[in-house]
Amino acid sequence: MFLLRSAVQRINRADEWNQRRFIPLTNPFTIVSMFTRMVRHNYLLILVAVFTLEFAWLAIDPYDRADWALENALVVVFMLVLALSYRAFLLSNISYTLIFIFLLLHEIGAHYTYAKVPYDEVFVFFFGFSLNDALSFERNHFDRAIHFSYGLLLAYPVREVFIRIASVRGFWGYFLPLDITMSSSMLFELFEWGAADYFGGDLGMNYLGTQGDIWDAHKDMALASLGALTAMIVTATINHSLQRDFAAEWNESLRVKIFQPLGENEIKRLGRKRQRMKG
Repeated sequence: MFLLRSAVQRINRADEWNQRRFIPLTNPFTIVSMFTRMVRHNYLLILVAVFTLEFAWLAIDPYDRADWALENALVVVFMLVLALSYRAFLLSNISYTLIFIFLLLHEIGAHYTYAKVPYDEVFVFFFGFSLNDALSFERNHFDRAIHFSYGLLLAYPVREVFIRIASVRGFWGYFLPLDITMSSSMLFELFEWGAADYFGGDLGMNYLGTQGDIWDAHKDMALASLGALTAMIVTATINHSLQRDFAAEWNESLRVKIFQPLGENEIKRLGRKRQRMKG
């Protein structure tokens, strides 16, 4: 009982809606509410714990240790960024969940190398049929699914960053996440090409994972773009149904705010302003 009361007190201190009141433990509904709040406040810790367990499990005897390390280089950097920005910029549970799902899928690809993930064997084992045969696949398409997931799952967190930092609204709140997804997908393909060319040999081929398709990079970028477009369409549909001023905000975001041309005019204006400040 002492431990339970201590947990309740910690939750009350963390919950601003509770106004630092002690929650009585005599009502069973209060206890359920207490544990619900506990899950909410510790949701991110739960995601981190699950991902850590999966990461550790799949780090054991991967198909290609060097490729596994290379695949996880950017993951480590990304996780450090999320950890260091946690207090200053806390994302929503939706964004963290989408990032979490993408990282889980990525770790599976890193363990087997993307070209050798046995998803078809899993389908045969659980459902009794070959997905590759049913869809006439001639290659392993796990990498294609992850590139699509990259856009589908990460476009919304990018949108949240744009809205909360750059204060984008309307059209730009949907276009810019799509734009960032497309450009970052292109940068990743260039990174893959550079890494594969630098390391060469089996490691380079395993990391690149083209499986003989000369248009592999183009298809990967197209799928990431399609995933982001899908995510933004879904987000816009939800917002349109819930937001009364959706159309007005959209129109306002496309309205011209500065009617005078910039370029050489802006350079002259800044030059005159600088001269006045000096004078």
